[in-house]
Amino acid sequence: MAKFPQNFFEFIYKSFKDDTANMLIWTGVAGWALSSVAQIIAILVNPKFSDEKKGFLLPQEVADAAVNIASFFLITRVSRKIVLNAFKSGKFASSGVREFLNKNKNIYGDKVGKLDFNLDEVAEKFMPSKVKDEYLSTKSFATTMATIGGGIVASNIITPILRNKVASKAQKSYIEYKHNIEKQQPVKEITEPDVKQIEQPVAITAFKSSCGLRI
Repeated sequence: MAKFPQNFFEFIYKSFKDDTANMLIWTGVAGWALSSVAQIIAILVNPKFSDEKKGFLLPQEVADAAVNIASFFLITRVSRKIVLNAFKSGKFASSGVREFLNKNKNIYGDKVGKLDFNLDEVAEKFMPSKVKDEYLSTKSFATTMATIGGGIVASNIITPILRNKVASKAQKSYIEYKHNIEKQQPVKEITEPDVKQIEQPVAITAFKSSCGLRI
């Protein structure tokens, strides 16, 4: 059990030491997932929410979580893949790598820029160590920046648009559900209260009589 943390960190190091962009993708996915779990737990344990409100909020929160995670993962993955393939095919290259390819144009000239050309294998077997380090560091930096850019686009543009659509659809479904429930409930007859006749007060007129006396 004591070796578990050490083995875990060794696994992380071996998996991501040469691919920072890939590490950013998976840590971002983990962050979105943990955030969504926290939101769901907060809804479940909140005593101010009725069961009916929880029944409305929980599916919406689960849908939001799916949108957040899927959009972040797909966009960052595609961004990284595009830049990575550009470097592996030789379309993107630093000055040192470009000089190496030009010197060996008779070997790599027709292959550079094509998707089936793998510059990683060339770097591993034939590149001088200085050029190889330049290639790997430049590729790692570019893919990392592409992943960060994809994450910004996903989190601030794509995800809010998709999330608003999901929320709007969920709200519409909830309104229709409430409307159907209200239609199924029996309508109570409303009876008007009896109107009591109020006797009007009778005006009483007092007559005074006076007699005139003569002497």
